[in-house]
Amino acid sequence: MSGLRVIPTWRHGHERLYVCRTDGRNIAWYDREAGRVNLLSEERREDVLAVLGPFVTGPVTVGPPPVPTPAELARLSLHPDDDLAPNRPGEALLIALDRDPGPPRRLRPDPRRRALAAEQTVGAALDRLEGAGWHTLHSVPLPGGDRIHHLVIGPGGLFCVRSLHTRGQRVVVTDPMVAVGRQAPRPLLRGLRADADRASYALTAEVHPLLALAEPSGLAVTTPLGEARVLRDSDLAELARTGGTLKPADVEALHAMARDRRTWSPV
Repeated sequence: MSGLRVIPTWRHGHERLYVCRTDGRNIAWYDREAGRVNLLSEERREDVLAVLGPFVTGPVTVGPPPVPTPAELARLSLHPDDDLAPNRPGEALLIALDRDPGPPRRLRPDPRRRALAAEQTVGAALDRLEGAGWHTLHSVPLPGGDRIHHLVIGPGGLFCVRSLHTRGQRVVVTDPMVAVGRQAPRPLLRGLRADADRASYALTAEVHPLLALAEPSGLAVTTPLGEARVLRDSDLAELARTGGTLKPADVEALHAMARDRRTWSPV
């Protein structure tokens, strides 16, 4: 008997099978998705492969763990309090509503809840880009109490995304003004461009402004928008079809920089 046992775990949504000694220490793990058995010591190679035998599917590569990239090292050294990656869509609004939910009954709906619904709708659409090599950070805090609703990083570049609640309403965009239904037009694109400029400064990379409309009934853009884009939440999947701007290593490096709260303190 080798005295080894196999313990299944989940890490970042992927299953891993760890091989442990009787004292609980790991000596190898099998990443089924990558088709790789990572050995921490060559001395128990045959024992490890024997105990993993019933679990292995298809051909596998056996060897020491791959050397972490600079982006992975930066992530591993990041303090949890400074890591923005776990933020949920609308994280700042969720915290604000938890601290001050407002009166139980009011004549008009709390505008914070409409804004939260928009960020959650848009955020869910952006999170679905993850499988196409994109990363999305939500509620990125900026000095002065401002924040970027969503920052998207992928093969097609970087986008500073602002969510806008437009459910069931027609939106008319006359740069920089945005009119939602019967509401008075507001210069939303001007503020969005300013946020994108701050993100460009923090990341030393070009960041494009993108206004994301949550469930509008219609959209009319009456003037050219230049570098800015306006998309419905249902059209955000178009980003996955863009590429050729950033290599995978650049995407990972920029994501590692952007998820660090300290990156945003000088802007």
